[in-house]
Amino acid sequence: MSVNQKEKIIGFIGTGVMGKSMAANLMKAGYQVVVYNRTKAKAQELIEKGAIWKDTVAEVAREADVIITMVGYPKDVREVYMGKNGIIENAKSGSYLIDMTTSSPRLAKEIYEAAKAKNLYALDAPVSGGDIGAREARLSIMVGGDAEAFEAMKPIFEVMGKNIVLQGGAGAGQYTKMSNQIAIASNMMGVCEAMAYAKKAGLDPKTVLKSIESGAAGSWSLSNLAPRMLSGDFEPGFYIKHFIKDMKIAVESAKEIGLKTPGLELALSLYEKLAKQGEENSGTQALFKYYID
Repeated sequence: MSVNQKEKIIGFIGTGVMGKSMAANLMKAGYQVVVYNRTKAKAQELIEKGAIWKDTVAEVAREADVIITMVGYPKDVREVYMGKNGIIENAKSGSYLIDMTTSSPRLAKEIYEAAKAKNLYALDAPVSGGDIGAREARLSIMVGGDAEAFEAMKPIFEVMGKNIVLQGGAGAGQYTKMSNQIAIASNMMGVCEAMAYAKKAGLDPKTVLKSIESGAAGSWSLSNLAPRMLSGDFEPGFYIKHFIKDMKIAVESAKEIGLKTPGLELALSLYEKLAKQGEENSGTQALFKYYID
């Protein structure tokens, strides 16, 4: 399974907010990239930079040696991997399949088994770091799958991220991402409440942030998303609708393993209220609106 990396063609399916930057970094590193996205316009910038457009998932799968997916929901993951027009049915024997979508651990295991039966190597490798991490190639990448496949793909992961860890067998990457999302869910409530409190108390929240972000209260969300919310920037680095999807997966998975998650469930309920108010396409920092409106 030795891989002469730069001779491998990488297929990239899903060129949204994060996928576009991840694919662009692969191209900058010298990889030939073929792309597909349901909305071709979202891939246009990559095409102009030299990515090769394919009209279907199957065409990408037939041409690429490594196929990376970064789509929206578990149903989208299932659609691009399974069935006669999916990746598994059309990929060349010996290809590597890397799903970097945040998806269901159960589905990741299912894809792994289906891929293995076709002599394909599947890894679940969800990421954390948002649009900034994707653009700056410093994503945290949590991987599940076989160690040999992980080592073969590590040079590719290193083009997109900095903190790259094999967590265990198939599904382990997704379980790890659920741990990440559970931590973020309650943390986001804390960040928003802290900033709203500072504002209501008559302080300058931006000045308060200077004091608290480097202490015990420090977090990625506090340092990166609090400034956005305070400046009224609610553009998505990560969509509320996708975070709701992640939290629902985490709630379901937690129930399967017998874990109570009251903080997660509260955060989910607040974000669902925001979505009903038309904020589903805003960034997760828009939770701040719940506290100040």
